[in-house]
Amino acid sequence: MAEAVRCARVGVLGSGAWGLALARLFSNEGHDVVVWSESEQVVEHLEATRTIPLPGDPDLPAKIALTTSVEEAVAEKDVVVFVTSSRFVRSMAAAAAPYLRPDTVLVCATKGLEEGTFDTMTEVIAGEVARLRPDVEPVTVALSGPSHAEEVAFDMPTCIVAASHSEEAALLVQRLFSGDVLRVYTSADIHGVELCGAIKNVIALACGIARGLGFGDNSSAALITRGLAEMRRLGTALGCDQETFFGLACTGDLVVTAGSLHSRNLRCGRMLGEGVPVDEAVAKVGAVVEGLNALPAVLELAAHCGVEMPICEMVDLVVSGKIAPEEATGLLMGRELKPEGPAAYEA
Repeated sequence: MAEAVRCARVGVLGSGAWGLALARLFSNEGHDVVVWSESEQVVEHLEATRTIPLPGDPDLPAKIALTTSVEEAVAEKDVVVFVTSSRFVRSMAAAAAPYLRPDTVLVCATKGLEEGTFDTMTEVIAGEVARLRPDVEPVTVALSGPSHAEEVAFDMPTCIVAASHSEEAALLVQRLFSGDVLRVYTSADIHGVELCGAIKNVIALACGIARGLGFGDNSSAALITRGLAEMRRLGTALGCDQETFFGLACTGDLVVTAGSLHSRNLRCGRMLGEGVPVDEAVAKVGAVVEGLNALPAVLELAAHCGVEMPICEMVDLVVSGKIAPEEATGLLMGRELKPEGPAAYEA
């Protein structure tokens, strides 16, 4: 594993707003950063403007290198950060595998679950690298928490979690990337952290649908709280640490994703609640809506574990066009009445 040096060589795979915001932050912390994009046009535009494509045009430091070569972005790096859409993480890991140093730490800042396998994003990365590089024992770290690119790119204080099975790797990422504007905590519960990062996007869709129906803060608070209960039920069934669900990767990320104007999932859900078709809503958002990508895998995993997730189920029915948003509201409100928690009245 790479030594915890003051100046690390960092490859960032992905040139979207979140990847560029992280690259900017890493560069400003003194690290040597290369950003990969699949598009030569994107690279040329970024070279010409040296700004991140976000409102306010945050600067992209001149010392950040830009490339369309995976080899250039990955070879001889201390840390490689995956920041592509969840649907491209597997192919990105396969493309990067031939050029990785055996001791490179693989960080994933993409949130999601893979449909069919139920793999988290770090499991996808580790599996592909191990398959293609028998000489490498991949060490992965999930970087997660409430961290909108629109705020990170303007140096607004942000706290996130570096989760890994390897304490050494988590501490390395914590030391390298913590600074004046980013505070990194560590966690050994990488599966719980990644599970929360995927499911919170689905709950944010539900909150958006409620907003689109004209509902207010009471409805959002109910969906966030009961959505958290769904996340905790599934996580507990999978052996995740209960404390994870009260931390940044779960409660923190859910609150910001379900309540912020920066949230793509919230904006998409709001349009769905207003009756806009899914494809049109995604097009209007103009970027990846990860809640839609995660939804099938979340429901498959819940069914596999025998866990009830009624909010996620209603989102799926709305997204698939099987019921109207108004009908989903009635079905949720009309469910069997229950106690909120495990406490029961004495007989």
